[in-house]
Amino acid sequence: MLDLAIIGGGPAGLTAGLYATRGGLKNVVMYEMGLPGGQITQSSEIENYPGIKEVVTGMELMEPWPEQCMRFGLKHEMTEVKRVSKHEDHFHIQLANGDDVKAHNVIVATGSTPKRAGIKGEDTYYGKGVSNCATCDGFFYKDKEVCVIGGGDTALEEALYLANICSKVYLIHRRDSFRASPYTVEKVKAQEKIELVLDSSVEEIVGDQSGVTGVKVVNKSGEKREINAPGVFIFVGMHVNNGVLKQEDGSFLCKVNEWGEVIVDLSMRTNVEGLFAAGDIRIQAPKQVVCAAGDGATAALQVVARMH
Repeated sequence: MLDLAIIGGGPAGLTAGLYATRGGLKNVVMYEMGLPGGQITQSSEIENYPGIKEVVTGMELMEPWPEQCMRFGLKHEMTEVKRVSKHEDHFHIQLANGDDVKAHNVIVATGSTPKRAGIKGEDTYYGKGVSNCATCDGFFYKDKEVCVIGGGDTALEEALYLANICSKVYLIHRRDSFRASPYTVEKVKAQEKIELVLDSSVEEIVGDQSGVTGVKVVNKSGEKREINAPGVFIFVGMHVNNGVLKQEDGSFLCKVNEWGEVIVDLSMRTNVEGLFAAGDIRIQAPKQVVCAAGDGATAALQVVARMH
C-alpha cells in the first residue's frame, strides 16, 4: 500500500513528490509515462520563473527538477495510469500493464493541453511565433503587432494583457459576437490598441526561417486580407486531462465543473477524502509553472498532515 500515488510528472507532480518525501512519507510513487517535466518543456523561452536570471528554455528550466525531487526517496514509474477509483478507505490505481496498486492518498496532477485550431502553419510555427500563453510569451513582442485567435473569456483577457505590451492586437473571431462575459467584451472594445476582426477565420499562418510573419484571413463574404505580425496567440479552449478520474460508468470519481476541471478548495482537496488535485487540472488554475509547483507543495503538505 502506497502512502501516496502522484499521477503526472510536471511541475505540480514533481513538487508534490519532493514535499511528500521530505515530509517523511516513505512510500511515494509518481506515475509519468515520459520524462518528467510536463508541458512547459516545449516552451522555447522562459524568463519569468523566480530565481532564474537568464532566459532559458522550458527543457533547461525543468532539467534539474527530477534529481532534486527524487533526492528524498520519490520513485518514478514510467507507466500509464488508466483509472483511479476508491474502495472503502483506500484508492486503486489501475495501470495500463494490468497491475492494480493500492494507495492511502492520491494527488492528480495530469494538467491540461491547449486545443489546436487546426490552421495551416500552426504546427510548423508552434514555438516560433505561435503560442498558447500570452503571460509566457507576450513580452517577446513588446512594441510589435500580434494576432489573437478566439472569442471566449481567455482570448479576450489575453488580448487585453497583450495590449499593455504590444503596439497593436488584432483579435480574430469567426463570429460577429463574443462568448466572453459582457464586462470583458466592453473592456476590449474600449481598448484602442485592439482591432476587432470579426466574422473572419484564419486560413493560414505564414512565415519564414525566422518564424511567423503574419496570417491570411478570410471573412464570411469571401474577402481576404493578410495581416503582418510576428506573433500569433491561439485561445480556442483547453483539454483537461481528467481521464484517470473517469469511472467505468462514465461518472467522475470527484466533483468537476462544466469544463471538466476538478473542483478543489484552497488546500487542493477534492470532495473525496484523500484525493487531491494540483496544477492545470484544477479550477481557476493560472496555468503558470510557479503556481503549479505551489499547488503540488500545498497538496503534499495536506497529505503529510493526514498521514501523521
